[in-house]
Amino acid sequence: MLWVGFLAGVLILLFIDLRIASRSDQEATFKEAIGWSIFWIVLSLGFGAFLWRRYGGEQGLEFFAGYLLEKSLSVDNLFVFVLLFRSFAIPPQYQHRVLFWGVLGALLLRGSLIFAGVALVHRFHWIIAVFGAVLVYTAWKILFHEDEADAKPEDNAVVRWVARNLPMTKTIEGPRFFIGKCATPLLLALVAAETTDLVFALDSIPAVFAVTDDSFLVFSSNICALLGLRALYFVVRGALARLRYLKPGLAAILTFVGLKMLLYKWVQLPTGTSLLIIAGILAIALVVSWLRPAPDTAA
Repeated sequence: MLWVGFLAGVLILLFIDLRIASRSDQEATFKEAIGWSIFWIVLSLGFGAFLWRRYGGEQGLEFFAGYLLEKSLSVDNLFVFVLLFRSFAIPPQYQHRVLFWGVLGALLLRGSLIFAGVALVHRFHWIIAVFGAVLVYTAWKILFHEDEADAKPEDNAVVRWVARNLPMTKTIEGPRFFIGKCATPLLLALVAAETTDLVFALDSIPAVFAVTDDSFLVFSSNICALLGLRALYFVVRGALARLRYLKPGLAAILTFVGLKMLLYKWVQLPTGTSLLIIAGILAIALVVSWLRPAPDTAA
């Protein structure tokens, strides 16, 4: 019954969001984005409170820890979305359509990955350590190898395949992904968004297994974190360059979570402690970024 109610609620919310994303000629305003971001966050917190009251404090804590973890990691997607829209020259008034359909595709994709991951963890519990090693490696990449300023979304292999095999228009034709039998650059941006999220999902989904292996909690915390991503993008897109310490903060979170998973046989931290550590690292990264912005954004 819980699954049915949650999925029904998600479908209703997606329908509402679709109506908003269907506005073809309106750019999301900052005020609207703030309002919707608050709405999604409050809704998720309310759902977590419901789980806490109905099923106990441990389940509630596991949901909140998973939600905060996935929400913080999903912010990293926003850096890529900024570059993606810049690379494909997507006008601001059409970005919300790409984001909506991108998030919808991510929900379906991540749902499949989550159920596969839960099945693996339940059948081969030692794979938790493998997931932990992947997260530590991802943290190392974030710190020492990733340079999104040099990333070129149009060089994505899947994007190149679509561009070669579908007739394409030269310019964006309003909010449409297709004009007749021809695809538009808006479709290429959507394909780039979906394939990029797949890469992020392979890194972020294993992280939630550090706090719970309950399939519903893993799924619901991921979905709740993703639902507000479209609105959050329009809130923070102008401030992303200022968050210079966010990536080191995310790397620290991934390192903590990865080590916790690697040492799961010997180290058993309470869920509440993990939640406080994750929240503390994220808060420090945001506060230090605000107090010590990059030189070219300090003005």
